[in-house]
Amino acid sequence: MVVMKSPLITPQEVQKVAKLANLTISPKHEEKFCEQFASVIDYISKIQTLNTSDIKETSQVTGLTNVFREDTIDKTRMFTQEAALLNAKRKHNGYFVVSAVFEE
Repeated sequence: MVVMKSPLITPQEVQKVAKLANLTISPKHEEKFCEQFASVIDYISKIQTLNTSDIKETSQVTGLTNVFREDTIDKTRMFTQEAALLNAKRKHNGYFVVSAVFEE
């Protein structure tokens, strides 16, 4: 299998990744990150050269299985509403009051 060199990473793609990571990248650093991202993708693409024809497919390798339990409520570990709100800075009609978390 031939490994192709990855296409050039564009500054727009760098800015998109930066936005997803909640980072600010200045335009003067975009070119550096374009080259570095392309280098990382080229390096990781080397895995395509591995011969896996004799490797059995697996979904997990530990042999462990899920262990389930009944979903029951342990009332001895529950707070009352009053206890839960005891140290709340702000409360209204038995509920916590928090600042809005939505942005545009």
